[in-house]
Amino acid sequence: MDMTREALQYVVGLNEAKLLKINGDTYTDKQVYRVDNELRAASIEMSTLTSLLDYIKGGVDILETKMLIQIISPTEVKLISCLDLDRKRECLVTVNAMVPDFEYGRYMGHENFIIALQSKFIPQNDRELLLKFAGTVKDESIAQYGDDGITQKATIKTGITSVGDAVVPNPVNLRPYRTFIEVEQPESAFVFRMRQNDGRGVECAIFEADGGAWKNQAMTNIKAYLQSELSEISGFTVIA
Repeated sequence: MDMTREALQYVVGLNEAKLLKINGDTYTDKQVYRVDNELRAASIEMSTLTSLLDYIKGGVDILETKMLIQIISPTEVKLISCLDLDRKRECLVTVNAMVPDFEYGRYMGHENFIIALQSKFIPQNDRELLLKFAGTVKDESIAQYGDDGITQKATIKTGITSVGDAVVPNPVNLRPYRTFIEVEQPESAFVFRMRQNDGRGVECAIFEADGGAWKNQAMTNIKAYLQSELSEISGFTVIA
């Protein structure tokens, strides 16, 4: 029994950090961790800006007098506190937008392309132009005469049996669903391309052509929306 007690005391003693003085500097022989003064809650996961606003306006939890709403990206927003006694921030809410998936820069069958345009893009002139164009392409032939990297020509159906040549529209301005549904979806330029794939028929693709500028616009839209919705509530600073 005494040997067991002595063994436990020895093991406990091994875990004690010892301070060492080397060349006037202080070192420890163990890795130690500081115990924070503040307790922090796990963040709540949400998917809409409306949910975030309902949480804030509903007074569900007691919040600090000053809070930050940080727009991380077009699809992520966080509600965080200011620095506490430990010089750390508490993240109370994380909002991740649910946006439809679309593979930009990847060729797909023109039927799937038409469906994606109808379901994942907001109606406007260029979207309707692409739908009309892609829907009348003659499935067995894409003629790329004079393809200079910007324009193409395609054989399209002009009637029940007749066909004709048409220039593929480029560039096109489209508004895909790429950010929170509560805010305006930013418009950006895309390069539209078609090709004939042996065994698969006509394939279509659109390539982003705005250098990612839409992301800045989306974050600006989110900021404006949140500032407007929280204009009558003090203590919230929106940053992007």
